[in-house]
Amino acid sequence: MTDPRYLAVKLLNKTFSGSGYSNLQLSGGLDNSDMEERDRKLCSALYYGVIERRITLDHIICGLSSRPVAKLDSAVLNILRCGIYQILYMENIPDSAAVNESVALARKFSKTSAAGMINAILRNFIRSGKEYKLPKNLQDAASVKYSAPVGLIKSLTDDYGRELAENLLEDALTAPPVIIRRNPLLCGESELIAALGGITAEKLDFPENAYRLGGGDVTSAEAFRKGFFHVQDIASQLCCMAVAPTENDTVLDLCAAPGGKTFTMAELMDGKGEIYAFDLHEKRVGLIKKGADRLHLTNIKAAVGDASVFNPKLPVFTKILCDVPCSGLGAIRRKPEIKYKNSADFSGLPDIQYRIAENALNYLAEGGELVYSTCTLRKAENDEVCDRLLAEHGDIIEPVKLPSVLGERFGTRASIFPCHFGSDGFFIAKFRRK
Repeated sequence: MTDPRYLAVKLLNKTFSGSGYSNLQLSGGLDNSDMEERDRKLCSALYYGVIERRITLDHIICGLSSRPVAKLDSAVLNILRCGIYQILYMENIPDSAAVNESVALARKFSKTSAAGMINAILRNFIRSGKEYKLPKNLQDAASVKYSAPVGLIKSLTDDYGRELAENLLEDALTAPPVIIRRNPLLCGESELIAALGGITAEKLDFPENAYRLGGGDVTSAEAFRKGFFHVQDIASQLCCMAVAPTENDTVLDLCAAPGGKTFTMAELMDGKGEIYAFDLHEKRVGLIKKGADRLHLTNIKAAVGDASVFNPKLPVFTKILCDVPCSGLGAIRRKPEIKYKNSADFSGLPDIQYRIAENALNYLAEGGELVYSTCTLRKAENDEVCDRLLAEHGDIIEPVKLPSVLGERFGTRASIFPCHFGSDGFFIAKFRRK
């Protein structure tokens, strides 16, 4: 049977070499293993935990190792990271087990010569009382505390101030909640709860039809098979509320895959009207179609389309959602490896985002409304794109107040942090064609 610690280190080697998103890496690794549920949970906790706390763990290792972290073999380093993580953050694992299993891993990875060093570093950490000193420099100290690069901390602080920056980074070190949206077209609350089986569901006061689940495999529940819900974070549900589609609207979702926002808007329209949902890739369009079929939503038309290129065959739309590709920094708690990306990787995004938003104006009916949104918190991808859109097309569009609680709190643009609604980080702005 697969060793959960061995698989965690193996996946970490791949992830830190730049190979794909953490959720996809872990899902693929678990699917190809023969582990029981308990071991799957241990592997997942170690894998995500080390990614989330990498900078903190490396700081501790640096203070205990005679060799610089950068000079350590990648497998040896990830074994040490997993060992320190278990000792410092996993109270249900005895320190002795963390040490012994880490030493055993060295042999399984054919790193027998490093076994003595691994043993010494982990035992010295335990003898020290599991304590470590933060750097004296404030930004470096924050980097170790929140396990976030200094550049990211500075960028968030420059854009939003220290308090909100720390709110996002602190929240990113917690387990993200599983939020679902009930499909009101197929079931009531009692039917949903019954069909969830043993999975507990806490109804949220806001948004409407949203529930926080208590754990378990949601896709195996009868409620999932019957299309009684889809998984969707609070912020994404708020985004759909900002679009505020009705059964009398013709709606365009330009960057729709995998389809969560399309599904919520279709439900807000009582399954009536029309939603055109596009994505650049056929495979991802298939996800939209599959989800719509499961939820019995017949008012969705999904197809392949380039959001940045005008398609004269499309009609005009009364409501448009531009949920554009972005750096994803608002969703760090779900994909923690994002925070380690170089800011240069995001430099080309604002131009792409602007081209999509500008193209969307070609489809917008007079008096129609457009929502621009991202799951990031970088003003370069949010406010600056919106400012440019108004500067170059202010003759035909104007800002419009967001509906409900969003408008009351934020006005025409909302930079949403976890402290606001307990959601992922998100940005929403709304415009109307004059």
